[in-house]
Amino acid sequence: MRLFVAINLPAETRDAIYADAEPLRAETRGVRWVASDALHVTLKFLGEQDDSLVVPIRDALASVGAAHANLTVSTTQVGAFPNFRRPRVVWLGMTGEDVVRALARDVDRALVPLGFSPETRPFQAHLTLGRVKGELPPHEAATLAGAASATPVSRSFLVRAVDLMRSELGPGGSRYSVVASAPLHPRGT
Repeated sequence: MRLFVAINLPAETRDAIYADAEPLRAETRGVRWVASDALHVTLKFLGEQDDSLVVPIRDALASVGAAHANLTVSTTQVGAFPNFRRPRVVWLGMTGEDVVRALARDVDRALVPLGFSPETRPFQAHLTLGRVKGELPPHEAATLAGAASATPVSRSFLVRAVDLMRSELGPGGSRYSVVASAPLHPRGT
């Protein structure tokens, strides 16, 4: 099964962010936009894994969750990887990035003994809003950048768990489901 570790957002926050991003979706057909119920923060992509690893991964995530307190983060500006001149991914940044980065680092470290390679790229906390389908013409990329700077996207939410997620590829895109959830320590926000 195809797995990754993520922070899931409360449904009402996901729906509000999706609604906030409507002006972006209206600006271009050249982006494959993420559905509301699929918005999440990826902490670590694990790829195709054998079912036998689910329990050890769940246990490793439980130890990470016990070491971290609940945290509150807020979404900030809309950006693009690598940039809006040649966007490949349209994303939504967030505050509390240091705390989320520490959580991602600890997830990464906890999974190394299970045979997962440590991340080599620096972690940047974000929600993927969409992926560009090819290359946007310069005028469309400029229009998207303008819409991004004018899109209000400030939403706060409480992170209470780290989830092991399954990704199933299908004709309508990926479908995600929670395989296991590791609660964060309830003290602190």
